[in-house]
Amino acid sequence: MSLVTLLPFIVLIGAMFLMTRSAKKKQQQAVDMRNQMQPGSGVRTIGGMYATVKEVSDDTVLVDAGPGVELLFAKNAIGAVLSDDEYNRIVHGIEHDLKSDIVPDDASSLTEVDEHAADASDDKPIDLGKKDTPADAADEAKADDAEPKKTDDAESKKADDAESKKADGESDAK
Repeated sequence: MSLVTLLPFIVLIGAMFLMTRSAKKKQQQAVDMRNQMQPGSGVRTIGGMYATVKEVSDDTVLVDAGPGVELLFAKNAIGAVLSDDEYNRIVHGIEHDLKSDIVPDDASSLTEVDEHAADASDDKPIDLGKKDTPADAADEAKADDAEPKKTDDAESKKADDAESKKADGESDAK
């Protein structure tokens, strides 16, 4: 057999080796994490429940999920061992590193008006309409003077007939 025919098989075997190697690394990290659990650690199960570890044995973990609620889980059911700060933040809502840029609970501070901005807004009302510049108005006036308006006699007769019908008491409503 030639090297060209063996090359696809070699590449395939190499890719499978790399994929299984990374999966084994992840499994080993998970096993190490579960072995480092100690009583008092905060954990999250694979089902998403947060609890505190009470006892750890070879294959099981006894967790305290709340006052008077103790649950027995397999070690494989523990999805993550959390740090104390992270566990307290998620479960109890306790923040250790408070930042100054926290959004207030009420919206009153968000609607306060700055005094300088209020003074500037009272000076003039803002006109959002389109304004013609003097040059544009002059150009339109010249164009109107240069070209006399032409009207069709048929269109003007139709308009006159419609106005006379309306005057007789008929309306456009159908």
